Amino acid sequence: MSEKQDRTTRYQEGSLTLPGTVMLGTGVMIGAGIFALTGQMAQMTGVLFPLAFLAAAVIVGFSAYSYIKISNAYPSAGGIGMYLHKAYGNRLPTAFNALLMYFSMVIAQSFLARTFGSYTMQLFGGDESGRMVPILGVSLILAAFLVNLLGNRMIQGVASFIGILKIGGILVFGLVGVWIADSISVDFATPGEAGTLGNFLGATALGILAFKGFTTITNSGSEVKDPHRNVGRAIVISIAACVVIYTLVGFAVASNLSLAEIIETRDYSLAAAARPALGDYGVWFTVAIAMMATAGGILASIFAVSRMLAMLTEMKLVPHSHFGMPGTIQKHTLVYTVVLGLVLTAFFDLSRIAALGIVFYLIMDIAIHWGVLRYLRADVKASAWVPATAIVLDMLALGGFVWVKLNTDPFVIGVAVATMAVIAIAEQVFLTRTARTRETEHDGTHVQHHQ
Repeated sequence: MSEKQDRTTRYQEGSLTLPGTVMLGTGVMIGAGIFALTGQMAQMTGVLFPLAFLAAAVIVGFSAYSYIKISNAYPSAGGIGMYLHKAYGNRLPTAFNALLMYFSMVIAQSFLARTFGSYTMQLFGGDESGRMVPILGVSLILAAFLVNLLGNRMIQGVASFIGILKIGGILVFGLVGVWIADSISVDFATPGEAGTLGNFLGATALGILAFKGFTTITNSGSEVKDPHRNVGRAIVISIAACVVIYTLVGFAVASNLSLAEIIETRDYSLAAAARPALGDYGVWFTVAIAMMATAGGILASIFAVSRMLAMLTEMKLVPHSHFGMPGTIQKHTLVYTVVLGLVLTAFFDLSRIAALGIVFYLIMDIAIHWGVLRYLRADVKASAWVPATAIVLDMLALGGFVWVKLNTDPFVIGVAVATMAVIAIAEQVFLTRTARTRETEHDGTHVQHHQ
């Protein structure tokens, strides 16, 4: 097989319906958000964590505008990678920010995988050894990898089936939890640092991580039926559904657990909240829903992120090696994505995985809005004030989150900065070499033409 053939992405146009696309988006959003972030947000901002979810929804609402406008104009299976290329061209900002998005999505897979392990182990009394959570997470990623090898229709079918079950189950949990609770209230006995603006902004940033799965929809662009209309519709529907679900479940958890209990059980707070409301049966039910939600989220995330990396490879914005593997570029990027996710799942805990993900994502998100504001506004018919507002809100959330982490876990911020520096330097070297190669090939062709 020739090099040109190896780089063919072979997307299946029209293979994803609007409902299937929505399920892929909500699969990532719900799986990553409500099950593991609830406790972490409560730890950061105290009793105000349900309001932090709503604040995150407002920020994401402004952010979604730019993605919808670009996707309506330029639907592409490359999604965010192509959007960045439209704004910044074949330059470092495109490659750097696209890779930030790539890594944030791989991090989301690891976050989901460890959440799966944390909830599953509640059926067996927890994981005192600390070994079973990563083992279960790794096993789930490998299972999702096998499903992704089976093609779009299988992925859509499995994701849709899981999506319907988990959304229905989470709604049941939220409604029953609020109904059984004495009141829809929270425990103010331990307010912690709830009054600190920086902590609230930091929790809001974590809440954004719970919504960012809508961006995976953009990576399915050219494979969606009627993409100029349905990509934007799928984004709006996914965000709206998650706002309702997160708000309901947030108040259900706050009504059945004290703040101290939410923080103590932060890796599996929904299961803990089900016990006083519904007993052991409630715990089993919640764990089953969590297992389905995280499994569906990983399935959808691997599907989307491997396609984005394939598009970047096809555009020659990132280096690529086959490592002797057969098949198309999509199969190769699928393998790379899964291997990186396995490493993160095995060696990083939930809080640090989430921290890296939100820093990378918000920086990339700001770059998208600036690209619309500075370069694409006329082409995509966007109003200037919406992306400008999105940039300000993103910067506030990112600033609050970094401030909190610098005071509580500076190591993770150091890792984020070091990783971004490595990405920037490596990409600059790669793009410079690629440009020189193209010039050499062009000069050689020019000489041959005149001989």
